[in-house]
Amino acid sequence: MTGAGKKLPPDYLVSQKEIDDANDELDIGSYLLPGGQSAPLPDMDSPPHRTAEPSAIFSAHDTDDDDFQEASPSQRGHSGSQFRGTAPSHSGEEAGSKPAHSGAARPQYSHHADAAQGSTVASQQVDQIQQRQQQGQQQQQQPQRPPAALSHVDDSGRASMVDVTQKADTARVAVASARVLLGPVAFQLVAANQIAKGDVLTVSKLAGIMAAKQTAYLIPLCHPLMLSKVDVQLRLDAQRHSISITGSVTAVGRTGVEMEALTAVSVAALTVYDMCKAVSKDIVISDIQLDSKRGGKSGDYNR
Repeated sequence: MTGAGKKLPPDYLVSQKEIDDANDELDIGSYLLPGGQSAPLPDMDSPPHRTAEPSAIFSAHDTDDDDFQEASPSQRGHSGSQFRGTAPSHSGEEAGSKPAHSGAARPQYSHHADAAQGSTVASQQVDQIQQRQQQGQQQQQQPQRPPAALSHVDDSGRASMVDVTQKADTARVAVASARVLLGPVAFQLVAANQIAKGDVLTVSKLAGIMAAKQTAYLIPLCHPLMLSKVDVQLRLDAQRHSISITGSVTAVGRTGVEMEALTAVSVAALTVYDMCKAVSKDIVISDIQLDSKRGGKSGDYNR
């Protein structure tokens, strides 16, 4: 090869050394195309888009098996690796004519788009790190609650009554509930007030009120309290053949009245069972639970 303007045959075997020598003879602002033609380097300040076919650029890094094939040892004229270049065919192009990839259609690199995309990814990563740091600072600023512990156990692991001496008297309210599943036969008798032992709903209500006042005698570690009010309600549920029981207890003291409310509905449910057991042995007591509480150091609770 004698110069950059010489046209090479399509099957001419070009060695890497000849490519390097030819590029040295070219102007610093141009590069070598497969057909032996030179073209100016792309303008790096132009918009990041590609206007030429990638196969038109003869590069050892962008070779394709259909366009460039490594020559066999018998075809090599030098010890270095050689390639057989086949220039892209263009309809109507004559020998010595100007390549289709010069002038306004010269190749453009996409390095600007790659750089912009990399900058966007880096910015997103920085934002994520800052968000995690802010979340960590917010969690550190939030007050940490002490770990939960059983209040009726002393340091030795023995059962112990809680000392409420230092607590202040506050208004306390607790509501609990329970359900008694009677079945169709017992339910009809209770609704008609035909149970042999008497009025089931009235007797069970009184039993619940009395039980709430005796809670400290039934539950070993409960404090005796001066209750302000105990209300027990029993309602018939015809759809489920059951009785719904609700107990509400109010007091002003140094400890809550949750156990009093739970005791009230529990004993009321047991009384319903006792008065109806002669009619049915399939009665079920279920859903004994605390529905809500107000007052005290632990705050309010609603199920």
